[in-house]
Formats: sequence, structure tokens, C-alpha cells
Amino acid sequence: MILYFSATNNSQYVAEMIADQTHDYAYSILDIQNIQIMDQYLGFVFPTYLWGLPSIVDEYMKNVFITINNGTYVYFVATYGTTSGQTGTFIKNYLKNKNIKLSAMYGVKMVNNYTPIFNSSNKDKIKEIQQKETYQIQEIINHINHKDIGNYMQYRIPMPLVKIGHTIYEPVRKTKHFHVEKSCIGCSLCTINCPIQAIKMKNNKPTWVKDKCVMCLRCLHHCPTFAIQYGNTTKKHGQYKHSI
Repeated sequence: MILYFSATNNSQYVAEMIADQTHDYAYSILDIQNIQIMDQYLGFVFPTYLWGLPSIVDEYMKNVFITINNGTYVYFVATYGTTSGQTGTFIKNYLKNKNIKLSAMYGVKMVNNYTPIFNSSNKDKIKEIQQKETYQIQEIINHINHKDIGNYMQYRIPMPLVKIGHTIYEPVRKTKHFHVEKSCIGCSLCTINCPIQAIKMKNNKPTWVKDKCVMCLRCLHHCPTFAIQYGNTTKKHGQYKHSI
């Protein structure tokens, strides 16, 4: 079993590619609450948010009940745009609290979908990054098939810096930063896509009903008219979804 969380299909793409070539199955954490593994593998594929894990992944890993066989190969793959931070350490500690040993950690550099800062409008650049990611994923699959042990992540940064940097995550999660442009057609896709139901339709327009969200930007990147914006930079930085 491979579990993933994905807002713009990056982690889903990685999880499903690994599943396809290891004869496994990939599931979103939104659909699986308790895990009972009777086979040889358990994988996690999660994105990196401001050098750490998304809030929804933190919550999931704290509360999920996991049962595995002795000898199960447990691995984690971080997807990231600039650095994997210390996501592997966080996952390792969550599993350790459940008396589960993490066998290996991997990372895949992908297109950065954090458009409040990064520009995702250059199609040639996106194509170049996606060509490189295929090689990285295949290398990870080879490691998994051989049940290799160890930390194969690159572009990590020291934990003290991660703790400082990740404090930024809380204020950027505030939903007051979102706004809706006139191009909104009231399709309600954002309410369906929000993983924590932070958006409701009011007068045929999306309204954020929670003070904080995951900041996954799924609503923004999946909006068919690009009507949802965050701050004043996302409009010029474009939308991004990985093809799956």
C-alpha cells in the first residue's frame, strides 16, 4: 500500500508511478483512516510545505492506526520544489511513536506549485523539470524493489533552520489572504476539492469559513477560470497541475 496527499497531482503522480511498477496500490490519505498491511511494503508520498509537512499530513500521521507485519519495508518519498527540509525526520518520528521503523527515505524534485512566491507559468521550464523527475522516480523504484535501507534524500537543510522556517507556515495558512475575482462562474469545484472543507458557497461565490486551511492551493490551481487568488502575486505566476 502507498499513501499520498496531493494538491496539484505531484505526489499522486509519484505514488501511482511507484505503485504501477511495484505491483502495489496507491490511495489518498483522505480515503484511508486505518492501515493494516499484510504484504511486504508500506509507502508514504507527501509534499514538502515550507520545509516541513502539510498540516493535514501532520494530523493524519499523529492519529492514524497502523498495523504491519514484521519485516515490512516502510519507505517515505518527499516531493519538493526547492528542498525536502526535514520531512523525512518528521515521518520517521511519527512512525517511531507507533513502534514502526522507517526503512528508507527518498525525494523527488518537482515543479513548485507555491505560486505566492514561485512562477509556474513557464511551460518549457515545467517540461524540463518533469523530464528530470521521471529519472528520479525510476531510481527510487529500483531502490524499493531491492528493499534498500537508508536516507537517499538530497537538498536537506538542518533541523534548527527548518524549525525557524516552518514557523512561517502558520501565518500563511490564514484564509484571509484568499480572494475571488469576477471571473468566478460558481461551479463549486473549490468546495469539492478543499481537503478540510474550508470553503462554502455563498451567493454562488466561494467563501472561506475557516480561519486557516492547509495552504495546499488546490482551490487555486484547479479553478477552471483561475478566479481564486492568494495575495497579489499568484495571478502572474499562473496555475499548475501535474498530468496523471
